[in-house]
Amino acid sequence: MKWNKKPTSKINRIRSWALGLIFAAMIVMYLGVILLYMAHSKILFGIFLLLGTLAFLLSFVVYFWIGMLSMRAVTVQCPNCNHYTKMLGRADICANCNEPLTLDPSLEGKEFNEDYNNKRKSAELEKKEER
Repeated sequence: MKWNKKPTSKINRIRSWALGLIFAAMIVMYLGVILLYMAHSKILFGIFLLLGTLAFLLSFVVYFWIGMLSMRAVTVQCPNCNHYTKMLGRADICANCNEPLTLDPSLEGKEFNEDYNNKRKSAELEKKEER
């Protein structure tokens, strides 16, 4: 069974990853409490509490980082839904309707591919298209 993942904008993907990290941190902390209750081990409890706290701190750093990126991102109006959305890189997707967006005239009319944002992969894609 293959998962057909719906493409989303880069900003929303990173925010979703940070939210998942928060849930993972909560699960790790709850596991620590369960181990303290079941095994009466304060050392294991402390380790799980510390790991959960580090995961929370990492998620805060990711949220701060994506907030800073979002402030510098280019705001464009989607031609499909007419909503304004923030765009990172050469090719991105509308956060509202998942329409592929680009500001690069050389990418107009081409099929959406996230590899256009990576210089090495983009050069490989452009070589394949020339053939």
